[in-house]
Amino acid sequence: MITAPEASAGDGPASVEVVSFGCRLNLVESEAMRRAASAHGREDLVIVNTCAVTAEATRQARQAIRRIKRERPDAEIVVTGCAAQIDPARFAEMAEVAQVIGNVEKTDPNIWAQRAGVSAKVEVADIMASRAGPQALSEGVEDHTRAFLAVQTGCDHRCSFCVIPFGRGRSRSTPPGEILAAVRRLVDKGFREIVLTGVDLTSYGEDQSDAPRLGGLVRAILRAAPELARLRLSSIDCVEADADLIDAFANEARLMPHLHLSLQAGDDLILKRMKRRHSRADALRFCAELRRRRPDLVFGADLIAGFPTETEAQFRNSLALIGDCGLTHLHVFPFSARPGTPAAKMPPVAAREVKERAQRLRDAGAAALRAHHEAQIGKVLRVLTERGGIGRAEDFSRVRLPGEAPSQILDVEIGGADGEALNGARRPSAAQSERRSVVNC
Repeated sequence: MITAPEASAGDGPASVEVVSFGCRLNLVESEAMRRAASAHGREDLVIVNTCAVTAEATRQARQAIRRIKRERPDAEIVVTGCAAQIDPARFAEMAEVAQVIGNVEKTDPNIWAQRAGVSAKVEVADIMASRAGPQALSEGVEDHTRAFLAVQTGCDHRCSFCVIPFGRGRSRSTPPGEILAAVRRLVDKGFREIVLTGVDLTSYGEDQSDAPRLGGLVRAILRAAPELARLRLSSIDCVEADADLIDAFANEARLMPHLHLSLQAGDDLILKRMKRRHSRADALRFCAELRRRRPDLVFGADLIAGFPTETEAQFRNSLALIGDCGLTHLHVFPFSARPGTPAAKMPPVAAREVKERAQRLRDAGAAALRAHHEAQIGKVLRVLTERGGIGRAEDFSRVRLPGEAPSQILDVEIGGADGEALNGARRPSAAQSERRSVVNC
């Protein structure tokens, strides 16, 4: 959960606060909503931008709504996001909620022009009828030194466990000209890194006859913004990666050597029952080929523990995927049955087994991350500093840099690691080193 408040003038409460759950696309849209509502003069407004990827995410959103109303009884609470899109009635029946709006409506600035009390309580359009790409392009996230740029939304696939297509609709891409204009605005604002994000990012361009695929878009961005220091991708599907994208990772130094893969499992039968489009061999081959062409590439992945019918042997195939693919940054999800999906009707794994398997995946992921961090000790890494004495290396490792101002790209000597982050110090410049040696003499 991410809270993005905007302070009001004086000592009063925040005028507009957004509580955002789930993916980076939600985060980008949350910033767009906050700005639009603030521009229209909304006061004492809380927007809850929900996620539906798991039942737990929906439960946390409802819990947050009740907590917000207890803490701010006069606040107007508007609920949106994927969970609200899929089941608006469930949120509309909550006494704490003033209005429920859908994923199409939430990025229309005009929706925030009037208070919920003078409009319908539920404004949720048919998401499957929408053909528009993401609208929250150039907002960025100014609380960060990295800007998240939404270039795609929706999904045309039907994985058996997933409800997100019903929250986001069909796959839609933003025209490349609008994206390049947004990149220029973000670079002009001083962002050093841009992260391209979407629901099914590697499907970018498939819905437009004159748009490039994702690899072509990446190359176009790097050509159009030579002063952009870093370009990064959010989660991708390995079997959808086009040849231009693979070549860009091999040859474009400003495309960061970190990829988060939507793998979900490492057993072929479970992948088939998930209706995934790749096999275990596809994942291994993709990681090996990318790493061969760019040896410093680091992989993360989404993995689901305890998918229905999963045996212990099948689970061990997923567990082994961490080492076989060389995964470093894991997102582990205990299987969560979503109503209306085919997986919800399959024979479930016992809850205790699901929890235990998820923990085994997390433990293996933590061990892999520690090993990766320990291998960085003694190296000099290029780090983009953020607020709070934290930075990100090119491979997405967190680096602690106490006292450094944000939005710098520094050469950092790695002196240690604690299992969660690297500990670093700015490497002295050549001039500083020369002065130091003279003093020591």
